[in-house]
Amino acid sequence: MQKISNYSNYKKKNILLNLKKNYMIALQNNEFVKLVNRLNIEEETLIKYTSKLENTVEELNNCKNCKGISSCKNKVIGHVSYPEKQDNGIVFSYVPCKYQKELSKIKNNVTFFETPKFLREAKMKEIYLNDKKRIDVIKYVKSFIDSYKSNGKIKGLYLYGSFGSGKSYIINALLNELGKEGISCISVYYPSLLKTLKEGFKTNYEERLEEIIKCDILLLDDIGAENNTAWARDEILGTILQYRMDNGLSTFFTSNLNLEELETHLETTSNSVDKIKARRIIERIKQLTNPMELISENLRK
Repeated sequence: MQKISNYSNYKKKNILLNLKKNYMIALQNNEFVKLVNRLNIEEETLIKYTSKLENTVEELNNCKNCKGISSCKNKVIGHVSYPEKQDNGIVFSYVPCKYQKELSKIKNNVTFFETPKFLREAKMKEIYLNDKKRIDVIKYVKSFIDSYKSNGKIKGLYLYGSFGSGKSYIINALLNELGKEGISCISVYYPSLLKTLKEGFKTNYEERLEEIIKCDILLLDDIGAENNTAWARDEILGTILQYRMDNGLSTFFTSNLNLEELETHLETTSNSVDKIKARRIIERIKQLTNPMELISENLRK
């Protein structure tokens, strides 16, 4: 029995010696020293957490060279496992980095429906500037952001033009920028919205539509790409535009069609041709937006 007890004590002592050895090696790293000094905890306790503390140092170093959430190398994306003193030990919790905080702030105010990830993360500072054909549009968008912060309720943009020219990215970047200011924004891929509303007709149809209608800033992305029906044109699009026009709510559109081509698209359904109702929709769009063309190289190649 004595031999078992002696062996147990020997094993425990050996483990402690190894822990202390690893701790002394870790102290050769200046960043590790700074971290443990901030904790202000007895060495005996710190020794037990050497491995986890080294992991924190590694994650903090990752953050120094990180350019955004998409390039995060940490175990939990957008977070650092950070230590805090608690009673006689140390607890580690995941603390969000500056990019995660920014993203969370945006998410609280910007809602995306059927929007790809790269558009959900669009940023003004990452907009492609090398093509001079994009400059006027970008200037308009920047001017809108500045004006909206001070005035609110101003005209949006009907942005049309070539496929893959970055229309959707630019407007989603605008929404994310204003989302940081506590402004409620919604980005909707319009063809998918119609399908979603139709499928949810007996459940959350009215709730979903009301949310879209009443937000501060709305983007209807890729209008004109949908399968046009009288219901989509008159009950959905017409209702959205009428409310937003009556209440002076800023609205944006992107499309591959100019307004004349969109009017032609809206005239025809599978059952009839109705030029008057299509014209009514176009007039509402004109009331809500300024049209601008973006003809640029295809950035999706």
